[in-house]
Amino acid sequence: MHAPRDLLLRSFQAAVGAADPLGILAGFLPAPAAIERYRRTLVVGAGKAAASMAQAVERHWPAAAPLDGVVVTRYAHGLPCERISVLEAGHPVPDEAGERAAAEILVHATQLQEDGLLLALVSGGGSSLLSLPVASVPMADLKAVTRALLASGAPIQDMNVVRKHLSRIQGGRLAQATPARVLALMISDVAGDDPSSIASGPCSPDPSTYAEALDILARWQVEPPTSVREHLRRGVRGEVDETPKPGDAVFARVEQKMVATAHGSLEAAAAVFAAAGIRPVLLGDTVTGEAREVAQVMAAIAREVVGHGQPFARPVALISGGECTVTIRGGGRGGRCSEFLLALARELQGTAGAWALAADTDGIDGAEDNAGAIMTPDTMRRAAAAGLDARRLLDDNDAYRFFATLGDLVMTGPTRTNVNDYRAILLLPD
Repeated sequence: MHAPRDLLLRSFQAAVGAADPLGILAGFLPAPAAIERYRRTLVVGAGKAAASMAQAVERHWPAAAPLDGVVVTRYAHGLPCERISVLEAGHPVPDEAGERAAAEILVHATQLQEDGLLLALVSGGGSSLLSLPVASVPMADLKAVTRALLASGAPIQDMNVVRKHLSRIQGGRLAQATPARVLALMISDVAGDDPSSIASGPCSPDPSTYAEALDILARWQVEPPTSVREHLRRGVRGEVDETPKPGDAVFARVEQKMVATAHGSLEAAAAVFAAAGIRPVLLGDTVTGEAREVAQVMAAIAREVVGHGQPFARPVALISGGECTVTIRGGGRGGRCSEFLLALARELQGTAGAWALAADTDGIDGAEDNAGAIMTPDTMRRAAAAGLDARRLLDDNDAYRFFATLGDLVMTGPTRTNVNDYRAILLLPD
């Protein structure tokens, strides 16, 4: 059998590869005969996969067919394109570069005619990158409320409800702005693959409301800037238009296709374990919650397997996806994957044959330079020998330091895709 560390890494590589636009996007593009019907095709996009999706479109688009456009991706995630402009902007906190890019995209979309096609490339991270706040909300205030929501531990779906109601382009408003037909190709980074949540749904009907946005801020104890609060209150009073809702006529000319999902990546990873003679068990692609609490649940399952052979016998790989959250309490470094894994290591201390990997498929755990980390059966013993206090570091949200000291960070660089977090717990016989 392959070494456990190598097997975990290969499973993660398979998960990322299953969501690589350069390998999968071509089958979702219009047929050449359909492309010829459009006088112009405008490509727009936002997200961590935007550049690789744009490059994939260019590779497979007929040379004689009109094609131009602009996409925005995270800094250091760009790729060279010839017909589509690739811009870079801030993530996870929006910035002025993203505001300029979103404004350019909206202008181009409004100029497209009815005989054209708007090809929207939508992927995770687009909520921050496609930030075009309403006129009454300065970018500085959008940054402030975004930072507060990130620190609060609010799930991404809640964050996106707020962002959609502060935006001129998200929450279906991009589709609303163009008279052309719209084809949205999406790479999902959200639990349940809800199109309205991916990049805050620029081409999707939005069932949420201004009132819900205010409720979310109150629930997560976020005190927004005055401009944000006043805009949302005006929306509740009906003084500004709501986002377009399900059933709106604008969506009769919108088609949305899911190009890659977290579940597809989990299945690709499972095939790696199966080929190695290890039973893969998919626990789901919608496992969410506070990272350290999710780790406690996963550890309980692992202990049952190791101690009692239930509900699965070893060797087994417990695979899951979904976006955990981290409520920031300390001043350390680390993202949700590293925090999950440090909590798991503490829970499984002394459990023989227990290995694990947790990493973000975009190659960036939170705002760090690692994708995630690996846990070994002797992680806690090595940590003690290195003088690391695992509990103190976890309380300080400093999982990065813990795994960096042990040499167990997973470093991939930007993968230019994003189907959310990947977690695998490998339980081997003693």
